[in-house]
Amino acid sequence: MRVLVVEDDEIAAEYVRKGLMEAGHVVDLALDGDLGLEMVRAADYDAVILDRMLPKRDGLSVLSSMREEGDVTPVLILSALGEVDHRVEGLRAGGDDYLAKPYSFTELLARVEAIGRRSDPTAAVTKLKVGDLEMDLLARTVKRADENILLQPREFRLLECLMRNAGRVVTRTMLLEKVWDYHFDPQTNVIDVHISRLRSKIDKGYEQPLLHTVRGAGYRLQP
Repeated sequence: MRVLVVEDDEIAAEYVRKGLMEAGHVVDLALDGDLGLEMVRAADYDAVILDRMLPKRDGLSVLSSMREEGDVTPVLILSALGEVDHRVEGLRAGGDDYLAKPYSFTELLARVEAIGRRSDPTAAVTKLKVGDLEMDLLARTVKRADENILLQPREFRLLECLMRNAGRVVTRTMLLEKVWDYHFDPQTNVIDVHISRLRSKIDKGYEQPLLHTVRGAGYRLQP
């Protein structure tokens, strides 16, 4: 998941960021409410961890603005205010969950992943299909025209990303973030190498190519 942490305590924010990244998530940080709201407006996040007491704009104000603007990104509120009335206030403001400080990181991670799953419309999908190409997400297998295709783990993740976005252009930046967890393009040819290998496995020997390069934009998987 891609998670935004809005927390003004730099030590606490770094602690959460490091833990989430170790769990395999991509994490951005904002140290005040104004910046947090700007970042939510500028990018798509799977979940937001939002401290309640923030400089410039408090957490509930950030949350209210998000909901008024139609942003339904799941939000876990963190706060030293842990009384029942405070929790109710946060949930009624649009929060999906509320965790009082001090907290266990293990619990925070479980709660963030839980609200992320609830909001993910693809979470229950176990099989993907584009043309005669099929992917079983549980068995971790890929077939084309009923022939098994052996992929390396990174190739599997790359193909999964393309299949989930079938028919749409997937940019290099999107692939770097979703498959390699990079926040920027470090001028590497890693994508070109993996796309070439993937194309040789899913298209070579078949009459109809599925993986297309869109010059200056990215890649698209479609019949």
